[in-house]
Amino acid sequence: MGLYDDILLTVDFDRTMSAPDSSIPQRNLDAVRYFMDNGGTFTMNTGRTTTNFRAQMAVIPVNAPFLLYNGSAAWDNGKLINCIPIDLPMWETLRQIREAFPHMNLEIHGAENHYLFDPTPEYIRFYEASGWSYRVAEPGSDIGPFLKFAVFGNPGNNSFSDLYTATPEELEQFARIEAFIREHYGDKLEVFRPAPRILNVHAKGVSKIKAARRLQAQLGKKILVCVGDAENDIPMLDGADYAFCPCDGIVADRYPNVCCCAEGAVADVIYNKIPEILKG
Repeated sequence: MGLYDDILLTVDFDRTMSAPDSSIPQRNLDAVRYFMDNGGTFTMNTGRTTTNFRAQMAVIPVNAPFLLYNGSAAWDNGKLINCIPIDLPMWETLRQIREAFPHMNLEIHGAENHYLFDPTPEYIRFYEASGWSYRVAEPGSDIGPFLKFAVFGNPGNNSFSDLYTATPEELEQFARIEAFIREHYGDKLEVFRPAPRILNVHAKGVSKIKAARRLQAQLGKKILVCVGDAENDIPMLDGADYAFCPCDGIVADRYPNVCCCAEGAVADVIYNKIPEILKG
């Protein structure tokens, strides 16, 4: 029997497993290996996709399927499984949103690529500066299951971290976009806010917590522990048996805190919080 046999630990990536610059603290990697070596089951539970998470999946040790697309799919042994597609016509839906908000950036997060829908020049520069692969969407083409799309603001300094800052005017604009999507497609779509200037959109009923609970049931684990930092993590954190947040997380005021993400927040949960849970 291992110390952590009863535990499933699912963790957000950006600013939870990773530091603000997207690097992964070595302390977290060491702690995850220790956790698994002692019977724990660990995986990531992130809004990221197979396209922009491949490098991280090659580095982060797990012993359960990766939970991706905010719960819309999982990745196991090189295959996308448990896909929950959006039940709407892809191109017409995106066209309507684009016409309503012509200065925003729309991405389709497919199984193999990110597709930019009528992108602004600034957004193409951001993608190229980030080193991410992408294709420009050709309306009507077959790009696989309609798992997720996202609405982004223009990153002014070509940095992913720029998406975590927003002026009051930008926040108001994103509130209007979210309200528009809920009003027109609320019976078909879920909207999550992983950062102030990003909206993630998925099929109705999708959530990180449903993906985590499904996996917990499949594995027969007694206790679900989750760690996250942002608004799109709230359902996961609220629905977990135990939930924690880095002290510098966006929702840090709502959950028990561990150290800041750059110092190894996940390691704090493994080394300090889970032993307290097991002691009762």
